[in-house]
Amino acid sequence: MEYGVQFFPLECDRLREAAQAAEELGFDLITLPDHVIYEGPEGQYDPNALAYDPMICAAVVCQATHKVRVGHLVLCNLFRHPVMTAMSLTTLDRMSGGRLVAGLGTGWTETEFKMTGIPFPDITTRLRMLEEALHCIRSLWTEQKTTFKGEFYHFNQAVLSPKPVQKTPPILLGGGGKGLLRLAGKHADYVNIISEVGSKGKITFENIRKMTDDAFRAKVKFVRDEAARCGRDPHSVRISNFVFNLVLTDSPEMTRNVAEGMAPVFRQSTEGILQSPLALVGTPEECVRELRRRRDQWGVEQFIFSVPDANLDTMRKLSEQVIKNV
Repeated sequence: MEYGVQFFPLECDRLREAAQAAEELGFDLITLPDHVIYEGPEGQYDPNALAYDPMICAAVVCQATHKVRVGHLVLCNLFRHPVMTAMSLTTLDRMSGGRLVAGLGTGWTETEFKMTGIPFPDITTRLRMLEEALHCIRSLWTEQKTTFKGEFYHFNQAVLSPKPVQKTPPILLGGGGKGLLRLAGKHADYVNIISEVGSKGKITFENIRKMTDDAFRAKVKFVRDEAARCGRDPHSVRISNFVFNLVLTDSPEMTRNVAEGMAPVFRQSTEGILQSPLALVGTPEECVRELRRRRDQWGVEQFIFSVPDANLDTMRKLSEQVIKNV
């Protein structure tokens, strides 16, 4: 079982301190997002929120730490040509001594593309682009020369030197639609399953409501079936659960009150909130039981927790009172 934390943009000194604290607390992975803006449900965002280059931020984390793995949840394929992605990720893998996890996705926040003029094709096209990019990146990492004539990308005897420390850094794909899950079954080492966002270009309360216990299990089965269809061991794709909302409470009564308060916002029942793949609400003891349940019933092998402002007290309580007891 692996446990990670996701840090949203921080000033470099604060990021360095947070990364060192996460490593000292025993977390296995630190991830960073890749956005121009950070959009919440139904297109809401703060125009003054920090947005730093995720490759440079990952380099800061790599230099600040020694053991923890470092990656992104997830890089937007549309923001970079595959050769630049391959080069940057190779640099991070070498800088970290082989600790990179390569998190990739189609891109989904339509607002970012509207405001910048970067082309934002439909989700079917974005999925085809991502699959070609995955092929090209892996080839650049492993082959002396890469020739590829695709629909979107074209390489002619392209070289990339040096190669990563890891022969092929593990690929983590993030998303929730069937198209992305098909790619995960075919290509991924990890799949981080979230609610569907790609087709709509934003997070919607409708899709959050649909992301239930049963829906997560169905998505896991779909990935496993796709892996088998592609001739892979169905369990070669490791299931990752991103906890967007982490609330550690002091009593079962407080747990119930928090869940009841969240329920109407997310348009779910109180029980639905307590079992939602998008949240973890409870006392440390309740959270231990819930993480064990997800491990045993969903097949989750990696949990990544969003920690707003990299709060040290939250990370310490999560590590010492929850994770160490799962």
